Amino acid sequence: MSARERELSRLAELVHQKVNQYRASKNLAPLKLNNLISKQAKIHSVNMAQQKVAFSHDGFSARAQAIENNIDYRTVAENVAYNMGYQDPVSKAIAGWIESDGHRKNMEGNYNLTGIGVAVNPAGEYYFTQIFILEN
Repeated sequence: MSARERELSRLAELVHQKVNQYRASKNLAPLKLNNLISKQAKIHSVNMAQQKVAFSHDGFSARAQAIENNIDYRTVAENVAYNMGYQDPVSKAIAGWIESDGHRKNMEGNYNLTGIGVAVNPAGEYYFTQIFILEN
């Protein structure tokens, strides 16, 4: 694993920690990080960073289907974020999610699993994808 990949994995883990800290502040159970879900989130973040897809939820149903092939779930949701030029891109992304009703609802939702993918492009633009799952 390259130094860049290690850094992006560390940032994804920070997202996980900070989202669970936020959930704890609301007396909500922590989310368990799942590698299969994270793989789907990472693919989407990389595709956005490489401008293969727009910064959006485009392809969400395909990501959800890929997860459903391996995890029987009741419900699924997704948050995406983008920023650049910040010392702490993770905290900036999470602050944006908290300020947004829809994203905050996902963070506070009835889920037990999550996957997180972070990507950065040569311009220094960070892309975050977090997928939330409630298993059956």
